[in-house]
Amino acid sequence: MAETESDRMGIATALVRSSFLVNAVYAESSREYGLTPQQGQLLCVLMPQPYGMSELGGVLGLAKSSLTGLVDRSAQRGLVRREPDPEDARAVRVALTPEGARLAEEFYAETTRRVEGLAGNLGAADRRTLAVLLGHVVFDNKVPVVFMECGGATSAPR
Repeated sequence: MAETESDRMGIATALVRSSFLVNAVYAESSREYGLTPQQGQLLCVLMPQPYGMSELGGVLGLAKSSLTGLVDRSAQRGLVRREPDPEDARAVRVALTPEGARLAEEFYAETTRRVEGLAGNLGAADRRTLAVLLGHVVFDNKVPVVFMECGGATSAPR
């Protein structure tokens, strides 16, 4: 069997190019739902539970000022709300509003469908192998849970 260009691609090239591919799908899905990609990420991160601002900044990889702006814009759209942190009276948590939760569910389902479609030409065994290998990369590098497993189960402790 002849070697193809994809067979000669190194791991760095394959991972970087696949991240561009996933980001493009995420951006397209966000636009169609009237969101920025960052707002889409915020909604997906908040689906399982509210987060404190500092923890949320760590998960999203955003500086305090960038996170504040993102939360402010999302709150103005009625997608998130700030609420008191029950464990620290000085702190606030960010939670989805009912409208934000509805939009998050729709956005998540559509984005998941589109991202899974990227591997549509692979057979079931290859899709499983790809998921297992990427899962190892994600866990070994302690990537925060920014996107849940389908069905709402997270793949890492919170």
